[in-house]
Amino acid sequence: MSKPDQSEVNTLGFASTTMELQKNFKQVEEIMANFAKSYEHMDLDPFNLMKSSAEWYAALAKDPKKAINANISFLQKSMELYQQSITNLLGGSVAAEPVISEEKGDRRFKHEGWEEQPAFNAIKQSYLLVSKWLRDQVQGVEGLDEHTAEKVEFFTERYLDAMSPTNFAATNPAVIEKVIETKGANLVHGLKNMLEDLETGKGELRIRMTDTSAFELGENVATTPGKVVFQNRMFQLIQYSPATESVLKRPLLVIPPWINKYYIMDLQPKNSLLKWLVDQGHTVFVVSWVNPDSSYADTTFDDYVTQGVIAAVDAVEKATGESDINMIGYCIGGSLLATSLAYMKAKGDQRVKSATFFTTMLDFSNPGELGVFIDEEQICGLEKKMNESGYLDGTQMAGTFNLMRANDLIWSFYINNYLLGNDPRPFDLLYWNSDSTRMPAKMHAWYLRNLYLENNLCKPGGVTIDGVSIDISKVDIPVCFVSAVEDHIAPWESTYSGAKLFSGDVRFILGGSGHIAGIINPPAAGKYNYRVTDQLPEDAEAWAAEAEVVAGSWWPEWDRWVKVLASDQVAARHPGDRGMSIIEEAPGSYVKRTLNDINPIAPATAAEASPVEKATPAAATRAVVTPTAKQDDLTAIKGIGPKLAEVLNNSGINRYSQLAELGSDGIKQHLLGVDERYARYDTTSWPEQARELMSA
Repeated sequence: MSKPDQSEVNTLGFASTTMELQKNFKQVEEIMANFAKSYEHMDLDPFNLMKSSAEWYAALAKDPKKAINANISFLQKSMELYQQSITNLLGGSVAAEPVISEEKGDRRFKHEGWEEQPAFNAIKQSYLLVSKWLRDQVQGVEGLDEHTAEKVEFFTERYLDAMSPTNFAATNPAVIEKVIETKGANLVHGLKNMLEDLETGKGELRIRMTDTSAFELGENVATTPGKVVFQNRMFQLIQYSPATESVLKRPLLVIPPWINKYYIMDLQPKNSLLKWLVDQGHTVFVVSWVNPDSSYADTTFDDYVTQGVIAAVDAVEKATGESDINMIGYCIGGSLLATSLAYMKAKGDQRVKSATFFTTMLDFSNPGELGVFIDEEQICGLEKKMNESGYLDGTQMAGTFNLMRANDLIWSFYINNYLLGNDPRPFDLLYWNSDSTRMPAKMHAWYLRNLYLENNLCKPGGVTIDGVSIDISKVDIPVCFVSAVEDHIAPWESTYSGAKLFSGDVRFILGGSGHIAGIINPPAAGKYNYRVTDQLPEDAEAWAAEAEVVAGSWWPEWDRWVKVLASDQVAARHPGDRGMSIIEEAPGSYVKRTLNDINPIAPATAAEASPVEKATPAAATRAVVTPTAKQDDLTAIKGIGPKLAEVLNNSGINRYSQLAELGSDGIKQHLLGVDERYARYDTTSWPEQARELMSA
């Protein structure tokens, strides 16, 4: 038998490749059909864009000259690009200077095909030209109110982000390369990734940014040694173990935002702000907020002040014996801290001796891009949704923040996971970013209206807490503001305006980068510069021009500032030194409650309430006990190991009676609600084993 010649081999190889492609694309077609059904009942206009677009179109119609000029410019550039593209295609390479180029730092077009291949170069430039034409149409339209104009411009940019040729398999050279390399298998795997994300999001597409299975709280993130020394229904208080023989006499209490979990400040030892503070000799306490469920629907902003911040101050005083403390507030945790300080000032409480605010707005007159999401119609729509569930699902807030940086936080992962068919890589920051929390309905509605919509916090007497009218301008302790020059969530010019509200000494530090990287910037990294002064002129830009520029991280600068205020030291303090009960190891159980954990936390007895709560009627029904208290040993059930027992405990299952009542199918559904990977467990015998253990 003769061997086939090379042409026959090539033909057979091509036929095999073609069949494989057809098979894969048939699978893609089936997956897409199922995917489309998931969007049949979705609200496709949650931001009332139809109304805003109609107002924009009406205003544009009254200014035809603007549209005509934009069209003429677009046609001229299009003809120039057409002529250039024909020349490039005939020559087989891209030789001429481009008609239009992407902005510096635009990473979407980094693949060499966009520059070297004439067809893709023409596609890219066409997209950039259309983008410029549309921007010219929506920017500076007369007759639109400022909010509508900002809204139209913002969502026009998001539309342009979505329509980028990089987001489509047929017009992305990197994807086409992968299709040829894998015979289309990348698209099949990518669409399977999409279906998994869709199922996880219960009909909403929640793109995974990282491999969440690669991280475990207390194991490889949030690992700074410490103990939970206090808790109530609002938070757990973690006291970190000392790393020095002596510590500052004044303890340090950190108030994180409640819309995120505190461990952004404790991701890894190399970039942990909390560990670094401990290493500098501070006795560090951090609030770990509860992840509320529907039982918190009527929880108010007042509760976050009185049962949150004030209760934490009480607990720190009890744990250390010190009535003078330093405090830090991060983002809206800083807004809460400022509110609490004004409340304490009105009540004559002088225990807080200095306050630091990370990326914190107090004057919301210029909230930046977040302002496009704040108006009466949108808040009313949000209130309606929250009233149905009792809370705002944290993924909605996360989606808003991601939308503000859509190319980096949405479309880059869309391309990687779905078009290229890659699985997301482990990344601690993105793991934290995906670990969302909920916001109680009543509190969040109050927060949006009083701070963002009506800007009441910066007005003397504009806000009342627990019946007490507050005024931030009366707070006269030393304060330090730390902001980030590229912050899109809390623009530094707005935080600067808030810093000027205080009547005491104020230091303002402006670091590099954005809302997270500008704060989590350890000295060892050697990144960015910062500006700092103790004088705050009226104009923020004038301040920036005159402020001293210093290389590196601002962390040591802040440490020097706070130690100048009070440098007295005492022997190192350990959690539990003064009789505080050690509830559990850091990072505690509250931070481990995910969006899948919807069981209410059990009420505590009056004896377990904080001093502040004891003074409040019905306080006993508002405190909590640790989820590990009075629980059964679930590992006594064959099939449940220590790891799975912890999963069940953290999701609210800690008694044999609960397993018996749920039954085999109920347990299975509960586990699937936590993580689909738990489908592998055979729960058939667990209820009967639980009943036997109950009667033993």
